[in-house]
Amino acid sequence: MKVVVGSPGTVGGLLLRTGQCLFAGASIAFMVSASGFSSYTAFCYLVASMGLQALWSLGLGCLDTYALRMKRDLHNPILVSLFVVGDWVTATLSLAAACSSGGVSVLFSRDVGYCSAYPLLSCKKFEISVVLAFTTWLFIAMSSLVMFWLLASV
Repeated sequence: MKVVVGSPGTVGGLLLRTGQCLFAGASIAFMVSASGFSSYTAFCYLVASMGLQALWSLGLGCLDTYALRMKRDLHNPILVSLFVVGDWVTATLSLAAACSSGGVSVLFSRDVGYCSAYPLLSCKKFEISVVLAFTTWLFIAMSSLVMFWLLASV
């Protein structure tokens, strides 16, 4: 298999996984710190999806660290196909969660004016969490495409 920037077992892959994990964790932190987030299904789905993404990225980041320290090659076709499926599933879930939460945030702030009518509603934290979730998805999309490229090059 070709060595592509961001492939498993490389420094680029470790940086992608670290970025995914950090941004997903930050998205969770902002959403959970917002008052009343649990009243809205889209925001709960965002927390669940980002939690899954953080765990997946943390696990693969640990695997990348192990491969770098022990100088192991992770370009096994079966392992890469597992990474492809996992990345595409988490990417789909993360994009769906970010889009639905973004829609609710826009609805609250611009369409119905809940943010100005209810100042106790943490709209800015909702919006920051959604931006962080979309940033997480960008990292996931990059690693998903790298994994797919690796699988196609077998």
